[in-house]
Amino acid sequence: MSELAISLRGVVKRYGQITAVDGLDVSVPAGTCVGLLGPNGAGKSTTMRMLTGQSIADEGELEVLGFRMPGESKQARAQLGVTPQLDNLDVTLTVEQNLLVFTYLYRVPRRERKEAIERSLELARLEDRRDTRVDKLSGGMRRRLLIARSLVHRPRLVLLDEPTVGLDPQIRQELWALIDRLRSEGTTILMSTHYIEEAQRLADTVLIMSHGKAVAAGPPAQLVLEHAGSEVLEVYGAPSRLAEVEREAAAHGLSTRRTGTSVAVLGAGSVDGLEGERRPANLEDVFVLLTGEEIG
Repeated sequence: MSELAISLRGVVKRYGQITAVDGLDVSVPAGTCVGLLGPNGAGKSTTMRMLTGQSIADEGELEVLGFRMPGESKQARAQLGVTPQLDNLDVTLTVEQNLLVFTYLYRVPRRERKEAIERSLELARLEDRRDTRVDKLSGGMRRRLLIARSLVHRPRLVLLDEPTVGLDPQIRQELWALIDRLRSEGTTILMSTHYIEEAQRLADTVLIMSHGKAVAAGPPAQLVLEHAGSEVLEVYGAPSRLAEVEREAAAHGLSTRRTGTSVAVLGAGSVDGLEGERRPANLEDVFVLLTGEEIG
């Protein structure tokens, strides 16, 4: 059995009367990338805070890199890199100065600091911006710097909390290339995201959360085949026609999802007699089926 970089067993976190995480079990093998997928309020950010020791679970057991949380959170954080969802860079410093500060915080030995900074700049493709103040950087560059900062001490595990949220598709693709490189180098990654394509493109395993619970976990292709089949039938029409299609699908034991003026019939590849546009099933179909919500 491979070593686990993260292990959560029966984890519960409450805020008053609200249960943000409810009996969560998660296992992340070392050297893999796991995508944490879920709508707002699913418990993704709360899970991230518990893994970094910012929040303490009310029940259950958490281990990060073999260290028990929260008692050994200091040891875990020393080998952990975190890219927060919100930009907290020091805008009065240059790119290189921001990285230098974190070499001190992570206690990178003096003789290794220059090499650590150069490697992080190269990974994030920011070598030519080393002397630029952060407030002069574009949004995509700042996000790349956030990731570079989390890598300056060569962590064994990186937590990426919505790393590309709010960025345009082209910049998102640049960050995907950076994350994919880390993945190929064997860095363990846990990435929470709102973007279906991001999870399907980068993650070895996807964990779908809803209302604080894990509702499905597995390789993206396996989840699609298991929950949505190989083919989906898209039927467009008036509400009365869509309701009729939903009844027909239910009679065949098939699941459906309503999207605006269409109904998607999942697993329709095995059924004849239904007319519409056929397409391959995808992870978004699975997400909506299991959570009842559109990805945001």
